[in-house]
Amino acid sequence: MKTAAEIFGVFLRLGLRSFGGPVAHLGYFRREFVVRRGWLGEAAYAELVAVCQILPGPASSQVGAAIGLARGGLPGLLAAWLGFTLPSALAMAAFGLGVAAFRPGPFWLLALKLVAVVVVGRALLAMGRKLCPDAPRRAIAGVAAAAALALPAAWGQIAVLLAAAA
Repeated sequence: MKTAAEIFGVFLRLGLRSFGGPVAHLGYFRREFVVRRGWLGEAAYAELVAVCQILPGPASSQVGAAIGLARGGLPGLLAAWLGFTLPSALAMAAFGLGVAAFRPGPFWLLALKLVAVVVVGRALLAMGRKLCPDAPRRAIAGVAAAAALALPAAWGQIAVLLAAAA
């Protein structure tokens, strides 16, 4: 067991340097909690991510909360959530105030989108190497990704998950 303060510190450091959306966050979490700290094994992390993907809401928030809960009980869950969420909440508020005050041009939004694509792509590659180590699993992942892009509605994603499971 870890103290809530320890968990808060780890998640605060992650929250201060993690850029991108939930997929990128999952990559950061894997590197920190599986590779670097050994709090979870590769299989346990993959199972946790899979369970959180079927729950409503952002999977990265749920994965972070679950890791906090496992390491420090309810105080650990709250510490993980607050530590990871607080930096981005403050940054979003400051960014919103800055945009309202300075009205930057469309170039800045495009630049932020490009950075986000790179961060998410890097996380996908790192997780893909571990979760799809052989050709059959890479093929399933590739076909599932193409189908999910072709069928963006919720029913399409459910169909892709069911087909991949089969």
